[in-house]
Amino acid sequence: MQNISPSTYLKTSFFIATFSLIHFGVSAQDLKFTKTPSDTTSQKLSMDANYNRPTFKIGNTGVAIGGYFEANSIYSVEDGITDGLSFQARRMSLLLSGSISKRIKFLSEIEFEEGGKEIEIEYAAIDIAFDPLVNLRTGIIVNPIGSFNQNHDGPKYEFVERPNEAVDLLPGTFSNVGVGLYGKTYKGNWIFGYEAYLSNGFDSSIIDNENDRTSLPATKENPERFSENFSGQPLVTTKLAIGNKNFGEVGFSYMGGRYNKLEEDGLELDTKARRVDVVAFDFNTVINKTGTAIMGEAAYIWVDVPKTYTQQFGNKQWGWFMDIVQPVLKRKILDWDDATFNFATRLDYVDFNEGRFIQTREKIGDHLFAITPAISFRPTAQTVLRLNYRYEWKTDILNNPNVQTATWYFGISSYF
Repeated sequence: MQNISPSTYLKTSFFIATFSLIHFGVSAQDLKFTKTPSDTTSQKLSMDANYNRPTFKIGNTGVAIGGYFEANSIYSVEDGITDGLSFQARRMSLLLSGSISKRIKFLSEIEFEEGGKEIEIEYAAIDIAFDPLVNLRTGIIVNPIGSFNQNHDGPKYEFVERPNEAVDLLPGTFSNVGVGLYGKTYKGNWIFGYEAYLSNGFDSSIIDNENDRTSLPATKENPERFSENFSGQPLVTTKLAIGNKNFGEVGFSYMGGRYNKLEEDGLELDTKARRVDVVAFDFNTVINKTGTAIMGEAAYIWVDVPKTYTQQFGNKQWGWFMDIVQPVLKRKILDWDDATFNFATRLDYVDFNEGRFIQTREKIGDHLFAITPAISFRPTAQTVLRLNYRYEWKTDILNNPNVQTATWYFGISSYF
């Protein structure tokens, strides 16, 4: 029997209650649904990903609903050993947004993973617009480190798995309670955007976790971060994005703050404030002549690890990924006017422990490289069927021979 925590019941009840209010609080005329596709009429940045999704508007209420779903099959072989074929219901995300009044809007995203085993309020924030360049956002925000953290919807990608750099090195879809400002401005073919937030942040689990390595994603296992900031000091996250309609977009982001407690109930826990700092660079572009889409991101992490810890806990980590997608056929198929076949490739690299052993000066291992060729079919831009073959090389901290893993994926992801 699946165990469901009390917090899961609360989250599910919140969602059901919200939709019940919508159902009983509007007239039958208001309950007419009108499809509102994602906006492609003006240039967008990665920071616009939350609102740039296809949804259904409920009559004249100002409320819109939508979401996306992912499911796939997987067959994996690791050093000649396999567990056979499995089918997975990866995730379903439900979106609910509303215009509260002029210049004030609300958006939420609730994600169900692994058939409902995990249920999270991934995003729930109110935006107040004072000026295109100055907007206030407060609530549960997705920290804008890199591009994928905000721009992570499954139907946008030709790959079943999320990039290792974005989910194993960085804490993928990292949400925290916070407040901040964002804005955009235009000049000719150029667009400039920024985001700056103060939020709850990391805790000591990044160096005290079941992975036995420095791990920023371990903080996501702590639900208390939505009600209390472990360190007592805010996490700062900032991003600057520059876009050009002819060349694409580049982004520069930073995230940093203290992750430890100095004392609790008068008891000294540590002798110094310890920080984690992250910088990231992301880009995306489309080569107009061939339609080739290229996107990627890279991140570097510094963590102040206590000297009492062994060297398997690295104080420097870095990684990157790159996606290349090439359309090879676009035509009407059945009732789909713009059905598209694509070839794609993803490259992943993560070094979880950069540096050398103090005693021997030999390079520390604990890194991963993977290549994933893919074939995808998009009957529409909002739905993708994808076949992936991922080959991965992974080394342990002592640089023993690589663990080699080959995995086949076949899956579907679609907005609804």
